[in-house]
Amino acid sequence: MTRVTFVGAGSVVFTRQLLADLLRFDDLPVLDLRLHDIDARRLAVAEGTARQVSERSGREIVISATTDRRRALADTDFVVNMVQVGGIDATRKDLEIPERYGLHQTIGDTTGVGGVFRALRTFPFLTALTADMREVAPGAILLNYTNPMAMNIWWANVVAPEITALGLCHSVYWTANDLAELVGLEVGQTRFRAAGVNHQSWLLDWTHDGEDLYPRLRDRIRRDPELERRVRVEIFRRVGFYPTETSEHSSEYLSWFLRSPQQIERFRLRPLEYVGISEENVAEFEAAERALAAGEPLTLEDGAAEYAPQVIHSLVTGTEREIHANVVNDGLIDNLPAGCVVEVPTTVGAGGIAPIPMGALPVQAAAVNRSYVSVNELTIEAARLGDPVLVRQAVLVDPNASSTLTPEQIWDLCNDLVTAHGDLLPEPLRQLVPSSAI
Repeated sequence: MTRVTFVGAGSVVFTRQLLADLLRFDDLPVLDLRLHDIDARRLAVAEGTARQVSERSGREIVISATTDRRRALADTDFVVNMVQVGGIDATRKDLEIPERYGLHQTIGDTTGVGGVFRALRTFPFLTALTADMREVAPGAILLNYTNPMAMNIWWANVVAPEITALGLCHSVYWTANDLAELVGLEVGQTRFRAAGVNHQSWLLDWTHDGEDLYPRLRDRIRRDPELERRVRVEIFRRVGFYPTETSEHSSEYLSWFLRSPQQIERFRLRPLEYVGISEENVAEFEAAERALAAGEPLTLEDGAAEYAPQVIHSLVTGTEREIHANVVNDGLIDNLPAGCVVEVPTTVGAGGIAPIPMGALPVQAAAVNRSYVSVNELTIEAARLGDPVLVRQAVLVDPNASSTLTPEQIWDLCNDLVTAHGDLLPEPLRQLVPSSAI
């Protein structure tokens, strides 16, 4: 029996889709699914969701739900992490407090000031989770969905290097899917490989029957003026390779887009967008709770193409496939720092997990990535050393923050966020640092 533990299973829409995708593999053995969340209400909805998905799929499955994490982890084979520390309230703070300073973010969960503080809230949880895994499930594989993806995988490697951890994100696949549609193809007719850092990887190889598809894309863009008002198209135009995250997300990783009202209007951006998305997620949870209570069917998507079910299937059955995963840069991308976390093609199957070395990125693509990596590195060091000044320095080197705020404002903003998040942050990092300190 294959044992799979969902941590943060109260993310019920995600739990629903991951399980539905898993159960579509009819050659998997009976699953022992353990659901864990610290919120009993959300956990109950997750359990009801799992039982309905199992019944509708006609697949036998053993389901248990517990607020005891170690019990959920005991002897498990796979740990799927979906935890969001602080929930929607913390997300609002990450976005709304910087907005008061004039620092715009759209999503705020990956890099920049929002990503830094989300990481600092998540690291203590990851330390505890991996410590539990080491004791009660030492052979388990950690499949992480929680953002900030790259920083979380990097931190997991700092505190538990012996645990195999993969960061899984659907942005590469859906970029390839959407671009294929744009040039009149199905994604299955194309070959694609990307490399870089999570949410800022570059589509390096994109072909159809050996034909480079970039000329088709350029022609399609020239014929549609509205496409030229998208962030990713502007990045493609300037860097020469298409980035693998949405325009909304990509806008906040660079200094080019959110720095002025004119740029925000030109590129059709909506600061604070993730607040609305988070509220919609809460509404979806409440709708699922009502549907289960009324005995109504939940909505299931067809083929969500999430990677965790594919990884589990490949490792259990030996089925070979290639995905994109976030892993420690151990000779995988030559011109990004060793030890940082990169996103690269990765084979999974009978031979285990094997990230594919990609050599050097195009020099301009690597140059753009390095600012992102620097934010990650400083955040990791801040947490590792318990140094609150390094937190401010991480935000200082973020292109979006430094294009908008002075250093003094960045220090003051970080102090406000430290106060707002309080004991969700590691104790040494709760210290306020005056902007005038020398």
